[in-house]
Amino acid sequence: MNITTPYYLVDEKKLLRNLQIIQQVKQLSGAKSVLALKCFSTWCVFDLMQQYMDGTTSSSLFEARLGFEKFGKETHAYCVGYSEEDILAVTQFADKIIFNSISQLERYYDKAKSAKIGLRVNPGISHSHFDLADPTRKYSRLGVADKAGLEKHLSRISGLMFHYNCENDDFDAFAAQLDQIGESYGDILKKLQWVSLGGGIYFTKEGYPVEKFAKKLADFSREFDVQIYLEPGESAITGSAELVTKVVDVVHNEMDIAIVDASVEGHMLDLLIYRLSAKVEEEASNTHQYMVAGRSCLAGDVFGTFHFKDELKIGSEVRFADAAGYTMVKKNWFNGLQMPAIAVRRLDDTVEVIREFGYTDFLNSLS
Repeated sequence: MNITTPYYLVDEKKLLRNLQIIQQVKQLSGAKSVLALKCFSTWCVFDLMQQYMDGTTSSSLFEARLGFEKFGKETHAYCVGYSEEDILAVTQFADKIIFNSISQLERYYDKAKSAKIGLRVNPGISHSHFDLADPTRKYSRLGVADKAGLEKHLSRISGLMFHYNCENDDFDAFAAQLDQIGESYGDILKKLQWVSLGGGIYFTKEGYPVEKFAKKLADFSREFDVQIYLEPGESAITGSAELVTKVVDVVHNEMDIAIVDASVEGHMLDLLIYRLSAKVEEEASNTHQYMVAGRSCLAGDVFGTFHFKDELKIGSEVRFADAAGYTMVKKNWFNGLQMPAIAVRRLDDTVEVIREFGYTDFLNSLS
């Protein structure tokens, strides 16, 4: 395989493993799953994903349109703040329109009521390792916190969305919080048709108790007589892609630093935002150690420090794992650096280069 670096490589076999777990959860619990496009919108693999998932959910008009046109099935449209133009457009293809606030519901209900209408709720509980991503952080603008106000508008809505998790891989914590939601909002849910439990539930993690998870969902659905929706983003695509790079220089400043032909800020931005290290298949600690850094001018453009079996030289390949979520949807032209191509290893092991980016793309992104 001779593809010019850098490039993202999506592996359909690894993706399939997650999709089969999603399908298993549906078979055992009845819960439907819609792909969170804010995490992963690489539509060249939607033909595979739509065989195992029930549709898409969005955070903007463009995402909703993409889900409708490229994924099909159910199209859930959510946005923190719709404009009137957004609503007029999204009603053309959304099955469900979920408002973030009562004021947005009141303002746009008459224009949106051709779809099933939902409201996002701020339940006051959450599971997040980062305040930046905590949906119920202090002063959060995300969802309706006023239960009494919510109850006044039940005649206009058919469902609720609770998005309160971020990378929650603790089943017991999930179960306890779901019980809290049942206790606090069960009387309302019994009057509605569906509930979305949002994303951020890491139920495709190796060793996660999938059967217990499914039973918990089934019991909740039965108790309150609602159709449950999950909105997996990372859980749908975790571990399914790499960012493949090559070393363009090696410098030394108290330690060896390998500079690769990609950028954390440009191509794996969440690592920078959350101050995380990239994932590399490392060797024992007594092997060759390098800090691996990007080639942007940002001083902190660093993927992390890793141990490699062989000495890194110009032209050596470095592969960053788990590079599907929040990467391709956030890639940018900072420094005018070469944008990674997008390639897919199909189920039959053939590799297809889906898209390459060049100077014209950079030029057209500006004005």
